[in-house]
Amino acid sequence: MKKTIALLACAFTATGVFAKLPAPTPEQAAAAELAKAKTAYAGKVSAYQLCMSENAVANRYKAPGTPAPAACVQPPPFVAPTTQAAAPAPAAAPAAAPAAAKK
Repeated sequence: MKKTIALLACAFTATGVFAKLPAPTPEQAAAAELAKAKTAYAGKVSAYQLCMSENAVANRYKAPGTPAPAACVQPPPFVAPTTQAAAPAPAAAPAAAPAAAKK
């Protein structure tokens, strides 16, 4: 009996796993795209800052006559991605009206 109850409890809780999420709205998709772009830009900025700190340490401990560390490339300022507003789909042409009603 306990096994049956446990099986049913697992079956009912597992059905939520198979639920399908609704498609995101255009606003949600745009917000997700902006968040993805900001995350990518933050990665570029942190890579630049890491390069600058590595160069500072390398310059402090480099031996005379050794070449300078590679130059760091500063990322350009953040520009939000432009979402192209989807042109509204043209409305479907109404079906041809049936011939005059038969009398």
